[in-house]
Amino acid sequence: MTTTTTPPGVTRPVPAPRRTAARRSSAFLATHPRVRLGLLLTAPLFWLGVVYIVALALLLVTALWSVDSFTGQVRTEWTFDNIVQVVTGSLYQTVTLRTLGIALAVTVIDVALALPIAFYMAKVATPRMQRILLIAVLMPLWASYLVKAYAWRSVLSQEGILEWLVSPFGGHTPGYGLAATVVTLSYLWLPYVILPIYAGLERVPDSLLEASSDLGGKPGRTFRSVVLPLIFPSIVAGTIFSFSLSLGDYITVNIVGGANQMLGNLVYTNVGAANNLPLAAAIALIPIVIIFGYLALVRRTGALDNL
Repeated sequence: MTTTTTPPGVTRPVPAPRRTAARRSSAFLATHPRVRLGLLLTAPLFWLGVVYIVALALLLVTALWSVDSFTGQVRTEWTFDNIVQVVTGSLYQTVTLRTLGIALAVTVIDVALALPIAFYMAKVATPRMQRILLIAVLMPLWASYLVKAYAWRSVLSQEGILEWLVSPFGGHTPGYGLAATVVTLSYLWLPYVILPIYAGLERVPDSLLEASSDLGGKPGRTFRSVVLPLIFPSIVAGTIFSFSLSLGDYITVNIVGGANQMLGNLVYTNVGAANNLPLAAAIALIPIVIIFGYLALVRRTGALDNL
């Protein structure tokens, strides 16, 4: 066997790479960033369009149908009777106001609890304590929604631990009702409010707090005049979670709400027991319209950039 070597100073030509389809496609995408971005976004946008937008459109169409009172079958003849009934009916107005009140109460409670927790995590705690607190905030999310709701049902019962703790002081558990619903929902959605506020506080430079202190600003004044305006979009981002999740909930009120109803309960009842899918779709449009209105209201605050 003989071997050949290249003499010093002589360069051997390198063969050109084969022009395969994959190479041509890669070269084309490298020189056309907009096409590359379009292909990258096609799949998620298609999924969003089919699963979300088309689903909302079908929900609106279903709300315009009716149910035959004799056969119970859905008739695909278009009518606004369901929407008129939902808008004008006293039952639906009462339940809508109750649901809004619960969602607003949960949001206010969660923000009041989340602000000091997030501030301590971001600006006071040591890095080690920061990690411990972050794990503590995220830990409830590892448990099932139903497990946490039924745990609160046990706590709030007349034989629960809360009654045992407050009875020596003359207190009593609130039992099952609107108060129990607000408490349980506040617990369920609190991590979703803490995390955006914590992220917003981490972006606030410590030098601003030090400057405010050097100028004689007290902690309360520093928080109101310096910190709060900077983290306001993060607070609003947290309220989007608590408000929207409370507005559409129906399981918690079934577990701890007693005889009270929310919009989600009415949807569930009409889908299941009443077998009136068009009316259920019309009721479901109420929280959807409220959420869209709330998102349009907070869009200018920059809160959507903090989600």
